[in-house]
Amino acid sequence: MSAMQDTLQYFTDRILHASKSGQPLRMQGGGTKDFLGQSMQGEVLDTTSYNGILSYEPSELVITVRCGTPLAEVEAALAQKGQCFPFEPPHFGAGATVGGMVAAGLSGPARPSVGTVRDFVLGARVINGKGEHLTFGGQVMKNVAGYDVSRLLAGSWGQLGLITEVSLKVLPVPPGETTLVCAGVSQSQALRLINQWGGQPLPLNASAWINDPTAEPVQDFFFVRLRGAIAAVDAAVTKMSADVQALGAQVTRMDASVVEVDWKASREQTLDFFQAPNEQDCLWRLSVPQTAPVLDVQVNGAVCPQYVEWHGAQRWLWAPAAQAEHVREAAVKAGGHATLFRTSAASRQTLGDVDKQAGVYTPLSAVQQRIQNELKKQFDPAGIFNPGRA
Repeated sequence: MSAMQDTLQYFTDRILHASKSGQPLRMQGGGTKDFLGQSMQGEVLDTTSYNGILSYEPSELVITVRCGTPLAEVEAALAQKGQCFPFEPPHFGAGATVGGMVAAGLSGPARPSVGTVRDFVLGARVINGKGEHLTFGGQVMKNVAGYDVSRLLAGSWGQLGLITEVSLKVLPVPPGETTLVCAGVSQSQALRLINQWGGQPLPLNASAWINDPTAEPVQDFFFVRLRGAIAAVDAAVTKMSADVQALGAQVTRMDASVVEVDWKASREQTLDFFQAPNEQDCLWRLSVPQTAPVLDVQVNGAVCPQYVEWHGAQRWLWAPAAQAEHVREAAVKAGGHATLFRTSAASRQTLGDVDKQAGVYTPLSAVQQRIQNELKKQFDPAGIFNPGRA
């Protein structure tokens, strides 16, 4: 057998042994997203040895990759052909793998315009809790009959099985790109503008709003990225700039090469905003409708700092874990939910990361929980795959 076949056999043997012994397994690629989710349990099953691009057809816009392949390596191969993963998956570290990208199901700044990781999964292979190597989907869009399991794996956190291979749709890099930097636009104005523009034929790709306390003077900034045909981008800049100036705000057009590092910092959470204000604060991710108003979340009478992405649908804020009920109440009131994304520095220094006792995810309804439990049981009868992670 080849080295990769030997590796697959090793994975299968480990899974079968764990199923018989009841020993939990923790699937891990680069480990760059280990901080996410609930408790980490079980022996580590390292997937990085099962790597490599199996096939790449630029003309067909599809790539098939082994789970342990570094995400950076795949993105570099796509870039050579002028293509990309348009959903801009965050790495959160140099060791990020394609399997981890799919299992985490996280998307970057362009998610509201292009879709999620799940939307680009065409097919996948997975080893279930019985040691069976199953194939779902394929390498084209119109290949699904019945339950679309391959896309179900996106965001499953490895709890349905070990993803060994995945086929993904890719897209050409758009020929035109620019970013509008709007200074002096409040959060309510930014939300109103982005929803107004969303109903028009404009090449919107990503947006972000933040109050920058380091600016002199302290100022609100609204960033909008446009991608598409060059003529469409140019026409949109003229129209959108006029809308911003009508509010009395300043607007500057920035070349893609200049602001690329800033959008990457937004994706990777290396912006200044993502540095905790103090050792007790946690980073919360609020998923709400794009049309939700400004969320007034306060702690001890002070408004929690916020960073608004995804045309208003994703809002980040800092608040202690003790305020979990308050934060979740604000999200639910707006029609969404809140996730404890990063625990506080103080909590991470304790045994068991006590902040997570507040609950990482908003609890599912009884019906949703029952469906999820039954689905897990079909793939993982012994309950060995990343138990308690999500």
